[in-house]
Amino acid sequence: MDREWNDNQPIYRQLRDRVVAMILDGVLKEGDPLPSVRNVAAEYRVNPLTVLKGYQELVDEQLVESRRGRGMFVNTGARDLLMRDERRKFLAEEWPRVALTIQRLGLRAEELLKEGASANGRPSPEAAPNPAKKEPEK
Repeated sequence: MDREWNDNQPIYRQLRDRVVAMILDGVLKEGDPLPSVRNVAAEYRVNPLTVLKGYQELVDEQLVESRRGRGMFVNTGARDLLMRDERRKFLAEEWPRVALTIQRLGLRAEELLKEGASANGRPSPEAAPNPAKKEPEK
């Protein structure tokens, strides 16, 4: 987790968002324990109650469960639930702005796919071999 906090959101919310990102990225898997409240509080120099409040939001969202005396654990299906919610949120809140920018700039799907693939370190779609397309014989 990043050690820097921003002033735009409460710290407990930023902690919650960081755990969500760890679940989405596969760092925390179903059944994995969350770092202990004490460890997170000490490592990030925040009040343990702040960490607990962030973790409680995850419990309220049914992403993690508290096991008495053992800690907090990622629930089964938490990643799928998050993926569904994050996709819906992206399409509702961010995609309209992105689509408007794409339209304003006159970008085509092919350009976006090519640039996106190269930005991710993958070959662009036209650079990938196409089994249906035969190379001209020499």
